Amino acid sequence: MAETWNSSDKFNREAAQWDENKGRRALAHAVAEAIIAAANPHKSMRALEFGCGTGLITMEIAPHTGAVLAIDTSSAMLAVLDEKIRTFGVPGIVTTSIDILSHQFDDLPEKTFDLIYSSMTLHHISDTAGFLNRLSTLLTPGGMIAIADLDKEDGLFHDDPLEKLHHGFERPELAVLIETAGLQETTFETAYILEKQNREGKMTAYPVFLVTARKPVS
Repeated sequence: MAETWNSSDKFNREAAQWDENKGRRALAHAVAEAIIAAANPHKSMRALEFGCGTGLITMEIAPHTGAVLAIDTSSAMLAVLDEKIRTFGVPGIVTTSIDILSHQFDDLPEKTFDLIYSSMTLHHISDTAGFLNRLSTLLTPGGMIAIADLDKEDGLFHDDPLEKLHHGFERPELAVLIETAGLQETTFETAYILEKQNREGKMTAYPVFLVTARKPVS
């Protein structure tokens, strides 16, 4: 059966073993380092990670910020992150199982953020343009998005051929959507090259970009 866009069931099933994948951990570490270098997070900063999963990235970024709201639609993924927070005593992380596009998100006490980041989540969201518009409304003036995802790929990266998702992004096309959402200073860098056996059994190099952009101050 085909998965729906952004299927929480899929990620709930995979949560317990999620961190066992060495390539996934290496990717998360590289992306976290790239975000820290680009955003220069500090203790007065409020941050949001959407699609945080088990918190591989937030656990690295949170110590540099004042507070992080880590959200995901998978309660099982968040349960893993909650256990990490308890085990390692990392302060300042609040987890919430919620969809950033839902009306319930509007009821959260924190309305705006200085930094919004994610990794390998954007390609699971159907309406890229609408979602970027949403992120723009959640940024403080001068705030930054920092989004890591796949460059346009061969369509074989994911194991399930029926899973609904974008097969990566063309950087110039994504830049247009970001700028149309009212953000500026759009910059791309290659954060990591993920070596992965694709669905046809061939080891393939999949570049992962980090794109950053800022909301104008006025």
